[in-house]
Amino acid sequence: MKKVLILLAVAGAGYLVWKRYSDETDSRDLWAEVTDTFE
Repeated sequence: MKKVLILLAVAGAGYLVWKRYSDETDSRDLWAEVTDTFE
């Protein structure tokens, strides 16, 4: 049972890290698109 809980905790942490990275990447892409139009 402990192994399942540890696995779920690790999977949850990995998901949160991936989601945060994905959101930052989307934000950077949007910012780059907006700023590139004013060259």
